[in-house]
Amino acid sequence: MRTTDKQPRTSPLVPDAVAREIARHDWNSIECGCGRPAGHLVDTLWDAAEGHPAAFRALEGHAFHNGVLRPPAPAVCGVLMAVWSAGPPRQSTREGLLWALLRFLGAEDDGSSHEAGLYGQCAAHIRACAPGLRDTATRRPGSESAAYAEGILNLLDLAV
Repeated sequence: MRTTDKQPRTSPLVPDAVAREIARHDWNSIECGCGRPAGHLVDTLWDAAEGHPAAFRALEGHAFHNGVLRPPAPAVCGVLMAVWSAGPPRQSTREGLLWALLRFLGAEDDGSSHEAGLYGQCAAHIRACAPGLRDTATRRPGSESAAYAEGILNLLDLAV
């Protein structure tokens, strides 16, 4: 028997809050940075949520590219912050996630005149998790995670 509806993906490694954040977006209605509908990013986001460090780097060319944010950036950033908020990821996952957040915040503003632009939306998602970022920066001084967290906080003008 063949079904035309794809079953929602599940994983014991992905908290329900993260799965809900992935599911709440109509990914196919968002144009991806690669020019296709962003629906193909769902598997990458699940991989990131499961803790696969390479999944964060795989967002290059899709959510951001050459220092410019692309239309899926706010939704992708929301998922990454849900992963962050779900609990402390293991070190390699944490470093990949923090690297991606720096890419979002280090990108050119999309030129919109209000905070609801791509950059403003991403910054708002990240700013909401500032206490956890501050904790990472202060509890692991000298680590790669701390350096990433400090860079993120500095870009948000929330220096440690």
